[in-house]
Amino acid sequence: MINKPEKISTKLLDGCINGKIKYQEKLYRKFYAYGISICLRYAYSREEAVEILNDSFLKIFENISDYNPALSFKSWLAKIIINTSIDYYRKNKKKLLITEIEIDKIELLDCRLIEQFDISDIQSLLNTLPENYRLVFNLYEIEGYKHKEIAKILGIEESNSRTILTRAKVALRAAYQKYHKKKYAKVI
Repeated sequence: MINKPEKISTKLLDGCINGKIKYQEKLYRKFYAYGISICLRYAYSREEAVEILNDSFLKIFENISDYNPALSFKSWLAKIIINTSIDYYRKNKKKLLITEIEIDKIELLDCRLIEQFDISDIQSLLNTLPENYRLVFNLYEIEGYKHKEIAKILGIEESNSRTILTRAKVALRAAYQKYHKKKYAKVI
């Protein structure tokens, strides 16, 4: 079965376009879980994620008349949330710094162990990354942006984006190893 793009009802869309709070609240509630899941990938805390989400919905309500009902609403919403997350990062950071992370010898672990992780474990690992690493990792690996696009969005060189992604992956491997040893160590 092929998933059809998520659309919103004409009544809900018109209500939001006309600035009716009742419809804006319905839209917010309907897409809160989806939106917060995106924000949590970019934020270090739930409070920060909620702040980003609320800023995103303000932009959504200001620009909802630009939404094309023939397209997926979720895709349109996700793009605004991702861009708001990037804006939030820019606002709170003067420039992207390449952060050096001390990484001890990384052992190769059995990849089947990742199956024992739940979403909170994965989020904890992502939260160990410096903000610029996490931002580039999310944009490239999760959102599917190319390095050229990331460089333009963040105002950095394309080679810098590649370097940050490589370092993010190395840091995640190290964090995974450390986290795995702490959480899943066998008692001898």
